[in-house]
Amino acid sequence: MAEYERLGIPEYWITDYLCLDGRRYIGNPKQLTISIYNLIKGEYQLNQFRGSDVLIPAGFPNSNLTADRIFKIGDQR
Repeated sequence: MAEYERLGIPEYWITDYLCLDGRRYIGNPKQLTISIYNLIKGEYQLNQFRGSDVLIPAGFPNSNLTADRIFKIGDQR
C-alpha cells in the first residue's frame, strides 16, 4: 500500500469473492466484500461495500453498481 501511495495511484480495489480475508476486515460472519482505497492527501482511505451497497468509483461517480451485482457478474463466467 505504501508503494501505491508513493506512486500516486488514486484508487484501487480488492474484491474478496472467496471471503479469504480476516473477519477484522470483512465482518463476522465473513461476507463477500469489495474494498476500495482512495488516495486522499497522500494516504489511502478505505471504504468497504457488501450486498446492496452502491459503489461509487472515482472515475464513475454516477455509477449504480452494487457489490452484489459485481459478484453476480463474476459468477456468470
